[in-house]
Amino acid sequence: MEDKKIMQIVAADGSIDEVEVVLAFEFKDNQKEYVIYTKNEKDEAGNVTVYVSNVDRSTGQAKLMGVESDEEWSRIKDVLREIAKSE
Repeated sequence: MEDKKIMQIVAADGSIDEVEVVLAFEFKDNQKEYVIYTKNEKDEAGNVTVYVSNVDRSTGQAKLMGVESDEEWSRIKDVLREIAKSE
């Protein structure tokens, strides 16, 4: 059985969530790092909800940021499709 990778996210209000990391990856061409994670919530159809964030390490401490452009989203969706194919 595979070990789950857990990370803590501190929200703007100071609350802390523990989430499970699905995948962390970097696009080498633009040096942007991303993390896909879940709180193991399910939608109405029973699918597990996943979240995607850009990881900003410029302050020395990892900070999760939103995905900024449609091009980034397109590339991230390609990564997700590849993961889905391999499972």
